[in-house]
Amino acid sequence: MFDIRQEQIPFKVSFILVDRQWHDFFNWLCMRITGFELKNFRNCLSINRVIDTEKTLIIGKNGQGKTNILEALYFLSTLKSPRTSNIKEFINFNADKFSVKANILKNDVESSIEVQYEMGQKKILLVNGIKVTTKEFRGFLKSVLFSSGDLMLLRGAPLDRRSWLDRAIIQIYPAYDERLSKYERIRLQKNRLLKDEFLNADLLSIYNEQLAVCGANIIHIRKKYLNEISQIAAKKHKLISDSENLTIKYDYDGDGVEAILENLKAELIERKSEEIARKQCCVGPHRDDVIFYINDNDASKFASQGQQRTLILALKLAELDMLKEKTGEPPVLLLDDVLAELDDLRQNFLLKSIQNGIQTILTSVDTLLFDDEFLKTVSLIRVEHGEILNN
Repeated sequence: MFDIRQEQIPFKVSFILVDRQWHDFFNWLCMRITGFELKNFRNCLSINRVIDTEKTLIIGKNGQGKTNILEALYFLSTLKSPRTSNIKEFINFNADKFSVKANILKNDVESSIEVQYEMGQKKILLVNGIKVTTKEFRGFLKSVLFSSGDLMLLRGAPLDRRSWLDRAIIQIYPAYDERLSKYERIRLQKNRLLKDEFLNADLLSIYNEQLAVCGANIIHIRKKYLNEISQIAAKKHKLISDSENLTIKYDYDGDGVEAILENLKAELIERKSEEIARKQCCVGPHRDDVIFYINDNDASKFASQGQQRTLILALKLAELDMLKEKTGEPPVLLLDDVLAELDDLRQNFLLKSIQNGIQTILTSVDTLLFDDEFLKTVSLIRVEHGEILNN
C-alpha cells in the first residue's frame, strides 16, 4: 500500500515560492535536467539550452517544435515515443542522422546522457561520452509525459492503452522491455510459421510453449502494476470528482504467474485451429486491453468528456507518484499543451499537485494561462521554426 498524502483542491491557481534553502535542498536531492541539446531531431536542427529553474515554460505556436523538445527528452528517459515506434521518423527530412543529449544533475553529481542514430546503423547510447548498453542507459532519467493526446487514451485502440502501460512499467522495471522484445520475436516467428504452406506441428507446439511462458510473465507484471497504480489513481480521482469511484482492470483472467500460464496454454490449444486458419497469433498479451470504470461503468463508452479528463489526470498524477515511490526520486514531469485542454478545476488540481520539488517542463501556445507571479519563477523558452529565440 502507498501512503497517499491528503490533497486539497484550491479555489484558484496559486504559485507559492518555496524557501530558498528548501529549494536548494531539492536541487541536491532530486534528479533534474540542467540542459539539453538536439541536432536534426524532427524540425529542430540545432538547439542547445541550459535549464536553471525548477519550472520551464516553452512557448510556441503549433508546429514550431515545442512538442518535439518534450518528445526528445521523454525518448532519452524511455528510449520510446508515444508518437512513433520507428526511430527513423526522428531524423530531419534534410539529414541522415540525429542526436539528443541532456545533462542530468542527481545527488549533486552531473552526468550527460545522449542518443545518436544514423540511418541504417544501430543507435548509440552514451553516458558521459562512453558507450553503454540499453540496460545501463535506462535509469539515468525518469520522466512522466502528459500530453493532450493522452486525453484520448480511453477512446483510442487497445494498442494505445497497452503502449502507455508498457512505457510506464519499463521506467520502474527496465528488464521488462527485454521480456516484451523476447515475446515479440517469438510471436513473429510463430506468425511466419503459420503462413507456411506445410505447417510444422512440432515447431508450433514449441512456439506456443515459449509464448505461454513469456506471455504469462508479461501479463502478471501488467496486472501487478495496474493493481498498485489504480489504488493511487482512485484516491486522486475521488478528490477531483468528489463522489465518483475509479477502478482499472486488466482484461485477462487469472492471478499469479502459474494461473495465467495455465489459462494461456488452454486458450492456445482451444484456438489452435483458428490461428492456423487466420495464419496469425490470436492469443497472448499483444491482444489484451486495459478497461477503466467509473462507478462500475465502462468509461470508454459512458464517460463524459469531463469525466475522461478527470480520469486521465488522476492516472498521470498517480504514475508520477508511483515512479517516485518505486525509484526513490521525483521524476521530471513533461506537460505538453495539457492546460489548455483542462477546465479551471482540473488545472488547479494539476498545478497544486506539482507545485514544489518536481522539475516540470511545460509547453503552451502563449502565456495567457499563467499569472504574473508564476511567470517570474520560470525559465521561459520561445520556439519558432525549430529554433529557440532570444528572450
